[in-house]
Amino acid sequence: MSDSGSPGSPSAVRRRRADAERSRAAVLDAAVQLLAERPDAGMAAIAAAAGVTRQTVYAHFGTRDTLLEAVADRITEQAMAAMDAAEVEDGSALEALLRLQDIGWQLFERHPVLLELGTASTSAEADRSRHEPVAARLTRLIERGQATGEFDRTPPAAWLVAAVTALGHAAGDEVGAGRMTVAEAAACLRTATLGILGVQPQQDRDT
Repeated sequence: MSDSGSPGSPSAVRRRRADAERSRAAVLDAAVQLLAERPDAGMAAIAAAAGVTRQTVYAHFGTRDTLLEAVADRITEQAMAAMDAAEVEDGSALEALLRLQDIGWQLFERHPVLLELGTASTSAEADRSRHEPVAARLTRLIERGQATGEFDRTPPAAWLVAAVTALGHAAGDEVGAGRMTVAEAAACLRTATLGILGVQPQQDRDT
């Protein structure tokens, strides 16, 4: 006699696991969408948006910070897809790098909850893993720009990557503190990035 219907059978275990994965995905999808509209939304509101109980949300994500980490991971995946779609390797290294920054700001505007991640008790390892794909792209672009003479060849590429990344974080912090709008911070970041990379202002390049 088959035990496929018994609670402990392999098929029953697989069904429970699949149900749990679908439930977790539904919660995460709802969180990404709701937090884009209401960055301060709590676990109860997210549960309601996902059509599950608050206990279910806590079963998948023990704390709101843990859920924010998962949301950040999902947004990072979206950023990578957007960068691929924008073909950031095409054109000059400078054009590609500025497109990469523009994509980052677009996601920042679409997902203001990212501001909260700066104050959440996130692990350094998780933050580093999330930034590695962006840092790798930035490194390739800066190395290409140095090879073609678009960027200053004197500083090591790794230092330039660290400097540009720090400028990006500073710009995000200014927006989060309410001292700048996204447009103002994006413009200042672009100007500072060009300065760090040793790129001449547009009017000088056109003469």
